Amino acid sequence: MAVAVFAAAGIAQEQNANSPIDHGKMTYAQKCSHCHGPNMVNSGTITPDLRAFPDDKTRFVTTVKNGKNNKMPPWGDVLNDDEIGDLWAFISSRRKP
Repeated sequence: MAVAVFAAAGIAQEQNANSPIDHGKMTYAQKCSHCHGPNMVNSGTITPDLRAFPDDKTRFVTTVKNGKNNKMPPWGDVLNDDEIGDLWAFISSRRKP
């Protein structure tokens, strides 16, 4: 019985490690954190606090794909739709009230 419980817990952890939020966290660390900061806040620059990004997935996807006001480069040729969706999952999971 204990083996089944531990096996189920291991499967749940493995599934969580493959969640969109986890994938988004990895993509954020690799592609976004150098400008937006490791905690989505980069003091000393003009990048916004991503934890305060509006609850607007369409705006987020458009901004990531096309860039923003010559301040953020477009990432549409670098990140695919799934990666951008995973980024949204991670960033929206960290949204502050």
